[in-house]
Amino acid sequence: MTTWKKEEFDNLETTNVLKKSEELGLSHEQLVEMYRTMVKVRLFEEMADKQYALGKVHGTMHLSAGQEAVAVGAGFAVNKGDYLLNHHRGHGHFIASGADVNKMMAEFLGKDTGYCRGRGGSMHIADVTANNLGANGIVGGGLQLAVGVGLAIQMKKTDQIVLTIFGDGASNEGIFHESLNMAAIWDLPILYLCENNQYGMSANVTRVSAKTPFKGRAAGYGIPGYYIDGNDVLAVYEFVHKAAQNAREGKGPVLVEAQTYRYFGHSKSDRNLYRSKEEIEYWKTVEDPIVRFGKLLLEAGLLTEQKIEEIHAEMNNEIEESVKFAENSPEPDVNDVMEWVYA
Repeated sequence: MTTWKKEEFDNLETTNVLKKSEELGLSHEQLVEMYRTMVKVRLFEEMADKQYALGKVHGTMHLSAGQEAVAVGAGFAVNKGDYLLNHHRGHGHFIASGADVNKMMAEFLGKDTGYCRGRGGSMHIADVTANNLGANGIVGGGLQLAVGVGLAIQMKKTDQIVLTIFGDGASNEGIFHESLNMAAIWDLPILYLCENNQYGMSANVTRVSAKTPFKGRAAGYGIPGYYIDGNDVLAVYEFVHKAAQNAREGKGPVLVEAQTYRYFGHSKSDRNLYRSKEEIEYWKTVEDPIVRFGKLLLEAGLLTEQKIEEIHAEMNNEIEESVKFAENSPEPDVNDVMEWVYA
């Protein structure tokens, strides 16, 4: 079942990567780095899944393999000083923002060297020093926080924005309306990025939403709304960058909906009984964001088959080293259990 319609996208599919990169002001080196980061995200997710199977990960996990183009396109499109409010399937967004995979893996394994000293786990990784205000286990939990952060930015009169990530399931929460309505009234510098992977837990988005795509809701708040191919990393970059500039210039919030797909189940307890193997295989073969971008870079002469193999080997080694780092890290001291926890 494919619920999306390509003809509804606000962007045309990228075909000439050299021409597109010139339009977007991206260097050839940046294009290759985007590919490298997408591979890193995919391999991190697959390794995290293996660690969970070995019983090394505390709690559950929500993996985002298949959604790398959204994370990397958005991560490269915003500024380093901007704020990020993540969702529970946000490992890719964290890595694309420049996170250290060693500290991430340590957090997954509940070690003291993790980003949250082993207290956050998969769903609550944060790095406040880098303006990454953390993931949230509550569906739509970052939407209301974005209003507060956006208001703080406005009051301080800086040129920052806040990028808040949420899924299609969160789009039907009441806080979605409340957050966008208030942000629109106050012209807050917020970029709302809906990562629509078509399933809120086991419910297909079209079964629980009266009208899709969600970008149409933006008109109700008098703000720009875009519906894009979330598996085209350059399309994500283009529209997130455009939306970020709109918010940065004091013109108020923007809603961007990126259509994508997750390969794994909702969480580790998901047996995937609500979708067919054929549907998953279609997205893995025809629409895979890494394969699609890799082909474009090959055709443009920016990568070779050998270079692609080298990138995969390099990223695989980096992820394997992160596991060694985590395994060799100390467990949190029980005497410090109440430290670094906010009440």
